Amino acid sequence: MKTTMRLKLFLLLVLPGLLVKAQVGGMGTYRFLYLQPNARIAGLGGNAIVTPDNDVNLIVQNPSLLNKNFHNQIGLNFVNYFANIKAGDFNFAFHIDTLHTTFSMGIQFVNYGDFTKTAPDGQVLGTFSAGEYNLHLTAARVYKQFQYGASLKLINSTLETYNSFGIAADVAASWFSKDRLLMTTAVISNAGIQLKAYRNDHYENIPINIQVGFSKKFEHNPLRIGIILQELQSAGKLLYQINNRNNKNIDLETGLPIQEKFNIFDQALSHVVVNTELIFGKTLNIRFGYNALRRRELSLTDVRGMNGFTWGFGIKINRFQIAYGSGIYLTGRNTNNFSIVTRLDDFKRKKNTTN
Repeated sequence: MKTTMRLKLFLLLVLPGLLVKAQVGGMGTYRFLYLQPNARIAGLGGNAIVTPDNDVNLIVQNPSLLNKNFHNQIGLNFVNYFANIKAGDFNFAFHIDTLHTTFSMGIQFVNYGDFTKTAPDGQVLGTFSAGEYNLHLTAARVYKQFQYGASLKLINSTLETYNSFGIAADVAASWFSKDRLLMTTAVISNAGIQLKAYRNDHYENIPINIQVGFSKKFEHNPLRIGIILQELQSAGKLLYQINNRNNKNIDLETGLPIQEKFNIFDQALSHVVVNTELIFGKTLNIRFGYNALRRRELSLTDVRGMNGFTWGFGIKINRFQIAYGSGIYLTGRNTNNFSIVTRLDDFKRKKNTTN
């Protein structure tokens, strides 16, 4: 019994092609781990590992950002992705004084929707669904001007009758200046293995991601700038493959498109994410980002558009931090990410004041 061509296109195109960061040669599984529904991350070029703010939703990318100031924070994130793919994330943090450690737990999900199952002759046999989940647990500590943390990820993926389980970990360390206006960080993400393969013993790698970055907030100025180098495990390699189907330059001897040449600048630039925030107190943030890899991967031959550019904002209303972020992936197509963060202690204080 076979599924319709729609499933084949889904497995071959949607999973590897739409989830934020493609890996070199398209290798690896659990690519949904790179899809971040968080609005702040979306608005900062898809990478916010150098954003040292009191936001529990940022822990999914950098566990070393977690500290006791996150105690009793709750964060919710949602994005209605392309092709009606829905993704979300829930996070909760708490601090235990006796252990001098802050913990967080959360779950990330991607729901690909319902699909029609057919026989080879086109007869409809029913429907099936597809979804993936990541249960993540994080612990972090502070030592003087250093913060370090680690996350454990328990992964489940179900695509029609194909089911897989895996385990992965993130480890990170960050250094902050005494005034916390400058920070540097190093993160290793998704170091893990597939415990149960989708079929038989055909095990796949989980794509690891080594990143470093720094950010600088200017004193008496709302501007903060961040620069991140990602995918450093592939340093010296080109992180994308150009689609040459529309290449009009043909080799007269072979009749094939002439492959585009790349230099060391192309290789280096593909690792870079640049983002900036304008921070107006605790009530308003405006964000912009640029992801060079995303821009190069998703640009058409003759049309670049605004692929790779992102923007967003955050506002505080009463006890809630509300954020919106948008990233342009295809010409005329963008995502709409929404996030909300609140602290349970704020509700307790309100209750005590009214009594």
